[in-house]
Amino acid sequence: MDSLDIKYEELKQWFINQGSAAVAFSAGVDSTLLLYAAHEAIGDKALAVSARFCLVPQEESRAAEDFCKSFGIKHIVVPEEKLPIDSFHHNPENRCYLCKRRLMSRLLEAAGKEGADCLAEGSNTDDLGAYRPGMKAVEELGVKSPFLELGFSKAEIRVLSKRLALPTADKPSLACLASRFAYGYELTPERLDRVDRAERYLHKLGFGQLRVRISPEGARIEVMPREFEKLFSMAHEITEGLGWLGFERITADLKGYQSGSFDKDFHSESVDKKR
Repeated sequence: MDSLDIKYEELKQWFINQGSAAVAFSAGVDSTLLLYAAHEAIGDKALAVSARFCLVPQEESRAAEDFCKSFGIKHIVVPEEKLPIDSFHHNPENRCYLCKRRLMSRLLEAAGKEGADCLAEGSNTDDLGAYRPGMKAVEELGVKSPFLELGFSKAEIRVLSKRLALPTADKPSLACLASRFAYGYELTPERLDRVDRAERYLHKLGFGQLRVRISPEGARIEVMPREFEKLFSMAHEITEGLGWLGFERITADLKGYQSGSFDKDFHSESVDKKR
């Protein structure tokens, strides 16, 4: 047993110590391992709670349902909302905090009704070095973050997921659809659906980790640098496909995929304005 196996045993013991637990489940890499560990540790005393609304890609909602069915895990799905709160559609800088607080509040309520002793979510140590205002909401509400408590990195989560033959081991990182939009650019269910369809279209063309970022200037495609050649060779087909979805101006980011690139752009601009 190596050090990572020991950490996984510590994770299972963490759930045993809770008694019963609900896991905020998105079907992403982190929450899938977290739910799997909870189910291994405490069996039927573990359940998944998910929200289905327009900020969640449709394929992820289906993946969450399929995973829980395949492992016989009880899955509570909170009903759909158009947008989390009234002010959210203005897309303010603290949108992640507003959304996470509303989302986790609803999941906590659902977990409480099922008698769960706690709600656990999948933030890991990699999240500590990024702009994550939603983590403040997690702390305020008393939601547990076992990966942070036990010091799990994203790389360790992927390695363990592969060892356990989980379907998410090599899955691209996910984020809510609001993260595709520049701050201040109004969010609507129609726009969120359109960017979801655009990314699904690109995934079907064979691209891996990617984002379609939306601003008043148009759509900006981010893919991994190793896929630049493929992206440019398919430029005409992609432009035509996204054009059918209603995108008129389409560009490619030569920096490639970057997690939270709009956050970096925003904070860069804020620093420049202060100078």
